[in-house]
Amino acid sequence: MHVVTVEFAVKREHAEAFLREMVANALASREREPGCRQFDVCTAPDDRATVFLYEVYDDRAAFDAHLASAHFKSFDATVGPWVERKTVRTYTRADPS
Repeated sequence: MHVVTVEFAVKREHAEAFLREMVANALASREREPGCRQFDVCTAPDDRATVFLYEVYDDRAAFDAHLASAHFKSFDATVGPWVERKTVRTYTRADPS
């Protein structure tokens, strides 16, 4: 399994709109991408401008398909100007269950 984590620091004035767009993107990913097994959207308890994602895909090819999807490209173009910082990390899942 290919695991991706992303942490966003969102400009405060766009935090709520960003979160709406992110949740819609996660939902589309789970519903339309057969290789997307999990896509969690989390916020810091005291700061909705800090958003953390935990995504699980069958493999790197499934993640690449996610990045090439129309819904992701639209999301990325919309929210890009709202983001102050974005940190992406990838992992291989060690626990097969």
